[in-house]
Amino acid sequence: MKPSKIIKDTRIITVSGRIASGSTTLAKRLAQDIGWRHIEGGEIFWEAVRRKMGLSPKETNLRPDEEDALFDSQLKTTLSLEKNIVLETKLAGFNAQGISEVFKILVICEDESGKDCTGIRIDRLVNREGVSINDAKEEVLVREKNDLDKWRKMYANNDMNWAYYNPKYYDLIINTYSNNQEGALQIVLSAIYR
Repeated sequence: MKPSKIIKDTRIITVSGRIASGSTTLAKRLAQDIGWRHIEGGEIFWEAVRRKMGLSPKETNLRPDEEDALFDSQLKTTLSLEKNIVLETKLAGFNAQGISEVFKILVICEDESGKDCTGIRIDRLVNREGVSINDAKEEVLVREKNDLDKWRKMYANNDMNWAYYNPKYYDLIINTYSNNQEGALQIVLSAIYR
């Protein structure tokens, strides 16, 4: 039986992570377990922008910066005003800096030495989406690079060391290399319940 009180003064829980790190699975399971709404902000917004502009999902670099700025503005409004939401986007934790009552989770897939397990993430994408290995590699490697290049320009003055998945932006780090889905969920539940 779970304790009945969620972490004090938490209105929103953000879940962020690199492509196929396990953030979507964790966010959905967490929202279901605690009875909050799950919102996958990036998917909703970027799909509309992508269709409007005729871009493939990997062509992040061709999306105008103004679209990113608009999305981030809307995201910050949600983070500031809404409650009882598990909000999943890559930049949710980064954008939540300085906003009260938000618990920020980062999902990573790193080995014991702290190296990103890109091969595992690619394999997860193949299994989840049913795409070819080459398509999954392009999604993980190309799209991720395009995202980082764009956001480094917009948010970090082209600092090549900046990344939205820097642990300093988060309250809790979950490693899906060393934790299965159930284990990851239990770690989060232990952190958010008193």
